[in-house]
Amino acid sequence: MLSNTNHFKYNPVMATATGSRTTPAHEAQKFFFEIGMEQRTKVGGALSRLGLSFPQAHALRLLDPEEPLPMSALAERLLCDASNVTGIVDRLEARGLVERRSAEGDRRVKALTITPAGVELRGVVMEIMSEPPAAIAALPTADQRALRDILARAVEILRAG
Repeated sequence: MLSNTNHFKYNPVMATATGSRTTPAHEAQKFFFEIGMEQRTKVGGALSRLGLSFPQAHALRLLDPEEPLPMSALAERLLCDASNVTGIVDRLEARGLVERRSAEGDRRVKALTITPAGVELRGVVMEIMSEPPAAIAALPTADQRALRDILARAVEILRAG
């Protein structure tokens, strides 16, 4: 029988690196994680009130109202297996937010198009998911700009990678 005396607790003071190696990058990651988890809770609540899970909302974000997207491409962008995308799309389709259609040039490929109701809900999702975390929004404008610029450089490195 398992005992309930062993509990794991998140300790924001603990270093995230193993051993004694804690670089400024490790410290920054710890802060990203803490802010991200708080934001995920806030965004998750808002999405839940819309009747959406994170994967469903992210799928809506990735669908371009002007360009049908093959389900396989959506799976790649969501970083998940095609079988998982089927379930996500099934739920979106049941709500009338997306439609499956045969892709031009290859009827075996199913492409997703976003419906007018999906476009409308997508706009709400985009607003919710682009809202900055309260802790970042509370920083002085100069700090927000500095953080933006640093992150933009990091993304440039990521994309060049």
